[in-house]
Amino acid sequence: MNNIFKTEILNYSYIILGCFIMAFGIIAFLSPNQIATGGTAGLAIVFHSITNLSIGTLMILINLPLIGISVKFLGKTFALKTIICILSLAFFTFLLDYLKLKALSNELLLSTLYGGISVGIGLGFIFKGGASAGGGTILAKIISQKFKVKTSNVVLALDTVVVVLVAITFNSIELALWSLISIFATSKLIDTILTGASSQKIVHISSSKNLSILSKLISDQLGIKGTIVKGSELGETENKDIIFILVEKNKLSTLKQIALQFDHSVRMIVMEASEVSS
Repeated sequence: MNNIFKTEILNYSYIILGCFIMAFGIIAFLSPNQIATGGTAGLAIVFHSITNLSIGTLMILINLPLIGISVKFLGKTFALKTIICILSLAFFTFLLDYLKLKALSNELLLSTLYGGISVGIGLGFIFKGGASAGGGTILAKIISQKFKVKTSNVVLALDTVVVVLVAITFNSIELALWSLISIFATSKLIDTILTGASSQKIVHISSSKNLSILSKLISDQLGIKGTIVKGSELGETENKDIIFILVEKNKLSTLKQIALQFDHSVRMIVMEASEVSS
């Protein structure tokens, strides 16, 4: 029970920290330069420019209809965390507005990148805490559950709507394109926070030669152990085993040299290891 309590305290700490960082990115970089981010925060930035309502107020108004739905479809715990997240995000935007925080840059490139990075880090912490920053994610989860559509595709469609609204509202294709870059930067930072910036690669090595010899060479010279999978070509004309290993990026070049010295016709497939659990 004590461990569960500590975990929840950590989760809510992630959510509060994420809300502050996200609010900072919106107020200090994006909103003053009319650059939108994705989801309901992006809608709030757009509507803020055409109404007298603050971004915090708009976030609450946009998200209110979806909060009740989230309880039914996504569970009470997720809904509670999301409500706390929305209110915290609104509070921090109110606070930064009250403190009259001015834009830290009026350069579109700097504002786009740093705004997108700030929102991405904030959302990464919010997701890590088990919450959502608002209606966009809630709507995406509900639609994906009911219609068997990928959540990522729904989020992409919602972000596209935001970008189109930017172009129409501000009468500027250029600002819409900057908003796309901001959304891209945000998505990359979310992935980094959630899965970490892995320094490892997944490597598959296949050869018609005896891979147990190559496996020993790799183990002796690089200190790496892996798995040999027995197999054959699609035409089943010859045996082709596969070595499956996890290797540090700085050892990848040496691994290639060892493999090519063993067999010049060796095939290697290198993939990103986005998350490694042990």
